[in-house]
Amino acid sequence: AGAETVKRAVELDLASRFQESLVCYQEGIDLLLQVVKATKDEAKKHRYRQKISEWLTLDLCHDLFFSDGKYHKQIRIEENSTGFSYEKLFQEYLTEIVSEVWVEDPYIRHVHQASRYSLYNFLRFCEMLVKGPCKVKTIHLLTSYDEGSGRSQQINGLDEIQQSLKNYGVTLNIAFSSSIHDREIRFNNGWMIKIGRGLDYFKKPQGRFSIGYCDFDLRPCHETTVDVFHTKHTKKM
Repeated sequence: AGAETVKRAVELDLASRFQESLVCYQEGIDLLLQVVKATKDEAKKHRYRQKISEWLTLDLCHDLFFSDGKYHKQIRIEENSTGFSYEKLFQEYLTEIVSEVWVEDPYIRHVHQASRYSLYNFLRFCEMLVKGPCKVKTIHLLTSYDEGSGRSQQINGLDEIQQSLKNYGVTLNIAFSSSIHDREIRFNNGWMIKIGRGLDYFKKPQGRFSIGYCDFDLRPCHETTVDVFHTKHTKKM
């Protein structure tokens, strides 16, 4: 599996799809390192280590593994721009080995708020995870309680998402914090995405039957910044 993943990385590299190539290089090398740790055959260990060393000399791999904590990709989403659905933003990081996801966002709340559709947005994010190609088994959500009468609606909505995910073999763990400030999403393959507005960067649709109501690639966005890191280059969470 590790060799196949790196082979795919080489193909993506040659096609100038560098970001996707980086993801595959990282995952392939991680898989081979696990094999090296598990095997007792010294000859095989030597061959695997030699192959990993060869791959690590490649420019893309060097950027990922030896950039002294400087690996950082930034995406600027302009006001009213389109083409930034969750699939477009996250899909390249959701490879088959992703089985666990952490979402920290203080505003996963009910739709009664005039400008926020955060519960629906979180549901759409979960739908993307269920569709794959990743095989997510656990989603951890850390958010804050809604205020006043909205709290019971928020809890009911999250409970409904939780029960629905069970039908797809996915466990949703929900926790609340009154001091949460950061908005970030982490995958257990090491990738971390920070979005200035969290999942709530889409504008309210103009109407229930307007273009962009169903297809988020066609939905205008609020201005925000997306920062992508790898945990090899960030403080351990």
